[in-house]
Amino acid sequence: MATTSLTKLQTVTDRRKSSGNAGVYEYIGIALDSLWANKLRSFLTLLGIIIGITSIISVISIIEGLDRYWKEKVSNFGPNTFVVTQFPIVTNPDEYFKMLKRNPEIHNSEVEAVRRYCDACEAVGAETHKTMLLKANGQSVENVDVGGITPNIMEIEGHQTEAGRNLLDWENDHSRFVAYIGWEIAEKLYGGRDPIGKDIQIDDHHYTVVGIGEKKGTVFGQSRDNYAKIPLSTFQKIYGSRRTVNISIKAKAGQMLQAQDQARFILRNQHSLSYHDEDDFGMITSEGVNQLFDNLTRVIFSVALFVVGISLVVGGIVIMNIMLVSVVERTKEIGIRKAIGARQQDVVRQFLVESVVLCSVGGAIGVSIAYGFSWMIGTFTPLPAAFPLWAPAVALGLSTVIGIFFGIYPARRAGSLDPIEALRSE
Repeated sequence: MATTSLTKLQTVTDRRKSSGNAGVYEYIGIALDSLWANKLRSFLTLLGIIIGITSIISVISIIEGLDRYWKEKVSNFGPNTFVVTQFPIVTNPDEYFKMLKRNPEIHNSEVEAVRRYCDACEAVGAETHKTMLLKANGQSVENVDVGGITPNIMEIEGHQTEAGRNLLDWENDHSRFVAYIGWEIAEKLYGGRDPIGKDIQIDDHHYTVVGIGEKKGTVFGQSRDNYAKIPLSTFQKIYGSRRTVNISIKAKAGQMLQAQDQARFILRNQHSLSYHDEDDFGMITSEGVNQLFDNLTRVIFSVALFVVGISLVVGGIVIMNIMLVSVVERTKEIGIRKAIGARQQDVVRQFLVESVVLCSVGGAIGVSIAYGFSWMIGTFTPLPAAFPLWAPAVALGLSTVIGIFFGIYPARRAGSLDPIEALRSE
């Protein structure tokens, strides 16, 4: 190994003399030979870098997957759609309790006012929810989200029908006992049989199934098909009309901001708010939900980056120590190099390249492990993960920076050795 290294170093020196340029590729080859000759030491040296790069790329993959999943399946209210609720998105518990006392419930009168006076609104619907027990064919399903809705909610929120039909306006006008159920409810209560026209019991009341929703799948392991929808008037006839409702609004094309402004003005007028009073209701849009999610993932990523950064710093310190040991072990080699014409900057460059190669190999291994880890998470768990294509470039850049930062001191120490003293070392 020593003879081979010296031969390569002589080649590097000769090239520098002939071309005025040191052979970086030869330095890389020497570094890789050193890694291969000391496999166990190299692995232990790179362990901190491998763990750090694996962790940070895995976190990026999970956050990237969550972000895509959230925007595709969770926060999409439909085009030009927003929802008016009793409470806005609140992250502060004190603020929530304050709003609990201040914000009044939203009732049918507010819905009718928005429907009548909002010129920029194409459709205005209302819905309210309650968790109930469903029964049919001797089977039962607990904790089902039952929504009382105006029929146009189906169009506003973009529901797709698998079989049967949506609820109709005249059924809401006459408080008919009809139900539109989710795909999972149909499977659990009716098996492979067609439930359209069949009886279903919702909280001790009997309804006729008129439609089945298209399968939506799960979100973070929670089913999106575990629901039933009945006419809002029927819901309020049974459970009272004083329950708060959410107002779903679809704006006319190109008039999203105007619709929001008009709805806000109408609600403030209905609640007799003065100019200086804060809104006592919430207005939720896809952009607002996405911004909340982005803020949350940003905090998670910052904390994860800090923790992972500690691992990378420890890995860099280990590499610096190993490079210092390497300088001591190769003191005579450095003396020979200088004796045959190597300059100080050539020795510095050699050790710096070796440090960068060490870190880059660790980064490459970390990226490979992170790719496999991300694939396993996305395949075998409900947690989504998407391996970003730019991750290898980030890992390589980060590894290079660590290699340069922690390798500069050992490299300078090697370059400053006196050739005569170096040749005398044993």
